[in-house]
Amino acid sequence: MKSGLSLYAIATLAVSVPPHAHAQGGMVMGSPDHAAHEAMAGKMVESEHMRMTPLRERTAADSVRAMAIADTLRAALAKYADPAVAERDGFRLFATRMKNQKIYHYTKWSNALGEAFRFDPRKPTSILYKKDSTGQMRITGAMYTMPRRASPAALDKRIPLSVTQWHLHTKLCAPRKGQEQRYYEVQNGKPLFGLAGTITTKEACDAENGKFHPAIFGWMVHANVFEGMDLRTVWGHVDQQERAEHRP
Repeated sequence: MKSGLSLYAIATLAVSVPPHAHAQGGMVMGSPDHAAHEAMAGKMVESEHMRMTPLRERTAADSVRAMAIADTLRAALAKYADPAVAERDGFRLFATRMKNQKIYHYTKWSNALGEAFRFDPRKPTSILYKKDSTGQMRITGAMYTMPRRASPAALDKRIPLSVTQWHLHTKLCAPRKGQEQRYYEVQNGKPLFGLAGTITTKEACDAENGKFHPAIFGWMVHANVFEGMDLRTVWGHVDQQERAEHRP
């Protein structure tokens, strides 16, 4: 968890905005906050910066287990409809300077540490919220995590890999300490550094005098328990659903 916490600090680093920086949706393109936003709320598809577990063939037992976890989680989260209640219980908003996020993660690091050693469906690492049409925060579900060293068998034991896909953020090239302003560097209109960056190899990162991380944060999976009652809605998302529909 130490590495996760340090990288969280990198992702939300407070840096001054240079006058030439380009802002979009309250964020600066190429900044640490923008990179974190791309990682935490971008499309859930396999890419250079995201590894995903393959979907397995589903069994009836998998469905029953996944639904039981969802029901337990939904009951545990009911009291957190208001994020202020979550904050009183120790959950803290991820990337507070990002005012317009697709998904707002309220994270409790003690839960994340606990999930490295045990699985309690009632204690997710993060509670997830979205803003509705009036700008009010609406709870959608939660995120579970596991250390990046976790095997597919260990992930499947938590949440069946036939029901959902865990994802892992990979190949981060970060500027060296004291050079955080380099997060603003772009090439052909795209950031070089971060989880939305074009650098995806250690060699390319070394060439830019960056620090390369093969994987960060650990494995993650979302449970959208307030978006619907069926397994597909709770454990999937648009990209996963589209792939599932086209599987032979």
